[in-house]
Amino acid sequence: MANKKINKDELLVNIIKGIEEVKGSDIDILDLREIENTVCDYFIICNGNSNTQVNAIVNSVQKIVSKELKDKPWHVEGSDNAEWVLMDYVDIVVHVFQKHVREFYNIEGLWGDAKITTIPNKN
Repeated sequence: MANKKINKDELLVNIIKGIEEVKGSDIDILDLREIENTVCDYFIICNGNSNTQVNAIVNSVQKIVSKELKDKPWHVEGSDNAEWVLMDYVDIVVHVFQKHVREFYNIEGLWGDAKITTIPNKN
């Protein structure tokens, strides 16, 4: 992508939209800006119920962010087994988990100092 500076708020909104579009659940936004030595400004964490849904969430986020902001992730990893897929948009890193894997790794616990915003599930 060109060096066009993407607005982080717009990126956040479009990532959330991408997750909700395919019924990703338990969406948390961790604001890491006040914490020293972090790799990014935000983590967005959500669940899918199966590897199929995890991949659907990843594809939906990529499609919406690409369409709305002409941006794509710098790096994506974990798509092969789709238990935990990480999408790196530089300032925002998206973690798409299967529920049991999310509980095991407990990223929210590791980043206990982060300000966490929970997005209510849309049914």
